[in-house]
Amino acid sequence: MTRTINLTLKVWRQPAAAAKGRFETLHATNISTDMSFLEMLDVVNEQLTLDGKEPIAFDSDCREGICGQCGAVINGHPHGAEKGTTLCQLHMRHFQNGDTIVVEPFRARAFKLHKDLIIDRSPLDQIIQAGGYISVHTGGAPEANTIPISEDRAELAMDAAACIGCGACVAACPNASAMLFVSAKISHLALLPQGRPEAARRALSMVRKMDELCFGNCSNERECEAECPKEISIANIARMNREYIKAGFFSALK
Repeated sequence: MTRTINLTLKVWRQPAAAAKGRFETLHATNISTDMSFLEMLDVVNEQLTLDGKEPIAFDSDCREGICGQCGAVINGHPHGAEKGTTLCQLHMRHFQNGDTIVVEPFRARAFKLHKDLIIDRSPLDQIIQAGGYISVHTGGAPEANTIPISEDRAELAMDAAACIGCGACVAACPNASAMLFVSAKISHLALLPQGRPEAARRALSMVRKMDELCFGNCSNERECEAECPKEISIANIARMNREYIKAGFFSALK
């Protein structure tokens, strides 16, 4: 049954990267519990616009939980407290009438803030560019069954490939580490035969790029795993570490 609720929002407002930011208290009234969190922000922005005020700037694209563009910290949780959920798929039925909701951007040294809730996620793209791919010649797609892959390895690879690169792991980590993201990208290729020829170069170059971009290191706090909207396992970090150590050992022998 649809119902409406009234909420108090404490939203981080920062007009530009170099400007000083602050929390602003706003009121969201007559919000349908069928709305998503981003739809609620749209309603708030409509009212702000009618009042002649600057609307809240936030990122979104697909609004279906598959692109990773949405993202903010809701009451201390990246994407909100619901497990396995992106911000665009967080629905207002999970809040109660009269709740106060604190909304702020992902915070990490590597993520530069542009405006309000919008951050620069391009460092994650730079890590992918450093080696998160397979070099192949263009042409028709090969027959799917040409290279047999065991079901268990295929499942592990697919689980790792589910990462959408939203950056929630970085925002959740006390060290602002990107190791869950990087390990997922390294793992899903390392587990497949197509990814093995470049496995050593990939592990070395992606980890080095991650360090260069000022992401922190992993201290096994597991906040990243707990907050990941795609529930990526930290077992991938162990696999990445093995790949990195192995690659470093063999490169030292050359």
